[in-house]
Order: sequence, then structure tokens, then C-alpha cells
Amino acid sequence: MRLRNLLQLVLAVSIWSVGNQVLAYDASPNIGTAEGSCADVIFSAFTPPPYSYEKGNEAAPNSEFSFLASKATRIDSLKVTVKDEKVPIKITPQGNGYLIKGKLPASATGSYVRVDIFAEGLTLCQRADGWLLKVSK
Repeated sequence: MRLRNLLQLVLAVSIWSVGNQVLAYDASPNIGTAEGSCADVIFSAFTPPPYSYEKGNEAAPNSEFSFLASKATRIDSLKVTVKDEKVPIKITPQGNGYLIKGKLPASATGSYVRVDIFAEGLTLCQRADGWLLKVSK
């Protein structure tokens, strides 16, 4: 009887450990999710810098803005808007990505605005980002 109980215990532990290993295995992590498939689409170096209450920084009306987009960004899908108004942009290859430049629209004066960025990655995943600016009068 003791040997039988011991064999049952060993069998149960073996099955349990194999089951846990199978459940822990993820053959394709993050495929199909925005975080995984668009992880290489990165926007950075926002200029002028994002608004900060502590710094009290402001952007001038009709001033130029710029940011960097990584190489994984499909530049033909890049769209920038300010106050729901599409902004014309100039795209220049730079290093390991692209430098994107535009101008704040005339309607963005004396208020807070968000520069919204929308683009697709090479796998057609969608990525959005942006930053807040305070525009002086």
C-alpha cells in the first residue's frame, strides 16, 4: 500500500509540473497587440518641449515644432493634427529614423494645444502619441 501511494504521488507531481510548463510557454508573445507589434514605432525629441506647470514654458504662435520617428514608422501613414486640424509636415531621413517638422496653425494662439501624432508601423499596426503645448498670445 505504501509503494502504491508513493507512485501515485510521483505521478501526480510529474503531471502537475508538465502542465505548469505548458501553460507558462507563450510561443508568440505580443503578436497582434499594439504594444508588441508596434513596440519599434517610437516618437521622441519633442520640440518645443512639452508644457510643464513648474517651468511655465510657452510656445510662440505659428512657431515650428519637430520630433523624431523611428525607422519602423511608415512615413506615408504619418499624420499630425493640432486642434483637430491637419498640419502639413516635412519629413527628413535622419540617422536611425526620421525628423518631422511642422508649424503650429494660426488657430492655436493663447490656449493649450496638443500636437497629436498618428502613424502605422511596418506591420500596419497603429500608433498614436503627442505632447501638450501652451501657446502664448
